[in-house]
Amino acid sequence: MDGAADLLEALPLPALLIGRDARIAAANASARTLFGPQPVGRHHDTILRQPELARAIGGCLLDGQPRQARMSLSDGAQASLWEAFCRPAGAAGAVLVTLLDATPLEQATQMRRDFVANVSHELRTPLTALLGFIETLRGAAARDPAARERFLGIMAAEASRMNRLVGDLLSLSRVESQERIRPKDAVDLGALVSDVLKTLRPLADDSTVRFDFAPVEGVTVPGDADQLRQVVTNLVENAIKYGGSGGLVAVGLTGGAEARLVVRDNGPGIDPVHIPRLTERFYRADTHRSRMLGGTGLGLAIVKHIVNRHRGRLKVESQPGQGASFTVVLPTA
Repeated sequence: MDGAADLLEALPLPALLIGRDARIAAANASARTLFGPQPVGRHHDTILRQPELARAIGGCLLDGQPRQARMSLSDGAQASLWEAFCRPAGAAGAVLVTLLDATPLEQATQMRRDFVANVSHELRTPLTALLGFIETLRGAAARDPAARERFLGIMAAEASRMNRLVGDLLSLSRVESQERIRPKDAVDLGALVSDVLKTLRPLADDSTVRFDFAPVEGVTVPGDADQLRQVVTNLVENAIKYGGSGGLVAVGLTGGAEARLVVRDNGPGIDPVHIPRLTERFYRADTHRSRMLGGTGLGLAIVKHIVNRHRGRLKVESQPGQGASFTVVLPTA
């Protein structure tokens, strides 16, 4: 089996050769990494310990027909899913087992399922409210001007929420489609941040929030101005909404080999347990508060993808009761 062993080593996938006696005749380096350093000579069932795969190998040895099975492996910290392909190998009655890591595909499939479920849930709530109020306006409240005005106000708010959600979904889709294309236009970050703060001044005034920002010149990065504007807008809007009424939003910008933008609030802060997941789609540290404030759960996901497109980094620091700090680091060349 020396020739078979050499051939298996050339395969890019984990591969095992099972002899007619159901013992492992050869295993390449990738397979030894999965199943241990010395599987050769041992019965496949004592090494693989996968009932479905054992049945597939046994059936292939018995009738020479190809089989396929799924198996799950765990290193104690993380589980992985594998597709196993069993094929007859030569006149000796051996079976070649090759393994394909299906974990990324399974994760992508799960992400799609979660995404559809989340979008359906986010849209169902305002739609249910709209349908209920429409039914009420057609009936009992048809001749009640006060009730009609109140219901129309709520309906307008729910419709605006759906509009924001659809807008964020479209933005996220555009950003993801461009993520591998690095923008090259020169963007003056100091001027961009100043413009965004002027635009958001009415929102800050409504919440009695003050801005602390010293205009900076000469900080230029290669980028997409519209997308970077969206990054600054999302971060500052979040700081205004979640930083607490009557608070302070501090915005800092420094240049050099890297441009560093910091948006800090003095609000209630974020429990560290939530920080690793903040940039996931529809993830909210406080679901009820986010919805009450009009959040879609997509803002930080959009920020993350834009920062990735610009080959930058996003860092979040926070402790309960001590506010939150969001730092965007972008290369200047």
